[in-house]
Order: sequence, then structure tokens, then C-alpha cells
Amino acid sequence: MNMWSLFSKQTIVESNILNGMTDYHSHVLPGVDDGVSTSEKAFELLAFYEELGIRHVWLTPHIMEDYPNKTDILRQQFEKFFTEYVRYSKNPVTLSLASENMLDSLFMQRLSGNDLLPIIDSSHLLVETSYYIPPFHFKELLEQIKNKGYTLILAHPERYHYLSTMQEYEELYHRGIQLQLDIASIVGAYGEEARSKALVLLQKGYYSLIGTDVHHRENFVKWINIPIQKTVLKKMKYLIDK
Repeated sequence: MNMWSLFSKQTIVESNILNGMTDYHSHVLPGVDDGVSTSEKAFELLAFYEELGIRHVWLTPHIMEDYPNKTDILRQQFEKFFTEYVRYSKNPVTLSLASENMLDSLFMQRLSGNDLLPIIDSSHLLVETSYYIPPFHFKELLEQIKNKGYTLILAHPERYHYLSTMQEYEELYHRGIQLQLDIASIVGAYGEEARSKALVLLQKGYYSLIGTDVHHRENFVKWINIPIQKTVLKKMKYLIDK
């Protein structure tokens, strides 16, 4: 690595781009999925968020067949955790509850019963799929959800191996599907394929939202201390400020 390439890179921490950020995807609500396991660990993570200047965090626990969380129970756990957190913190970030919904048979049951936890407002849903195989009748399913009045936000689209061409992403974009960038993808945490696709989608302006998808503090600290191109940081900052 030459001197000029060193000067052209910076870490996310050094850039301070997270100051004022809303994190639209996190697994901070303790003990409900494969994310943060205890309230104490969640407090530590959120204290670090406070240091970074992150202002608003959406807690988006998994709802899927492997983690069949019930919305009423999640609401109760969120209220309990929120009460504990504002007592713990002197400078709390704003917390809101939604969910990351796997497009599986459980989701279809919840959709038909209007038993969902939307994000942003009552009309947006954060969704994910298998990384290797799209849901059965994927396009028809997307239309069915849209016909229910929801705008879909597809979590970490750069990580889906079955989306192998930019034309497929463009089709989703033009269908009105919003795309959410994972910070970890842009620093290479999920491999070169995900990183390369994330860079192209970011350059084309196809992302609407950004999230950490944080599960554990240690990994998050590692990701945001990996140097990346300043031009990429500038694009990320634009997305954060949208």
C-alpha cells in the first residue's frame, strides 16, 4: 500500500459520519433472537452509540420460523427495556420498535392477520429472505404485500447470492422496493461479493436507508475501525443525512 492510498482512506469512526445517524436495523433488544443477549450488554452497546453521536435506533428483532416472536410480547419487552435504559443513560438515544421479517410461512400468517411491527410509520416493513434462495413466487409475493398497503424495505440486499445481476436490483428498485445498506457489507465483513455489490448500489443511489444490523458490540467496533475509501464515506454520509 502506497502513501497516497493511505491518505485516501479513513475509518468510519475517524470520519464521524455516524453523528446524527438513524440506525434502521439492529438487534439490540436483549434476549429475543441471535442478537444482544442481556440488558447490560445492550446498555454498553447503546452507550457506545451515544459516544458516536447516533441519535435514533430502531430495534428490529427477527420474526421468523426460527424466532417466532409474538408482536405483543416484543412490545412488552421493549417497554421494559426502554424504561431500564432511560434510567441507566444520562444521554439516551431515541429508541423505537419494529421487526425484521423473514419472508416465510410465518410471515404470511402475520400478514393475513395484520399482526406486524412496521418501521418508520405504519406503512413500511423491514423484510429479509434466505441468502441463497428467493421465496417461492417472490415477485408475486412482493406485489401481494404492496397491495396490503405496505412499502417494503429489503434488508442487506447486497448479501443475497441469488441476486446476481445489477438488472435484478434495478427491477426491485423500480418496483418501489426500498433497499437498506448494511455498514458491515461496505467494509467487507461479508466477503468481496457483498462488498462489491454494495459499492455499486451505493454509487447508483439505489439505497434508501442504512443500518448496522448490529448483533454484538465487539463486531460493530471492529467494522467501524476498518479503513475504507473517503469517496465511499462521502456517499454513506449522504445516505445517512437523507
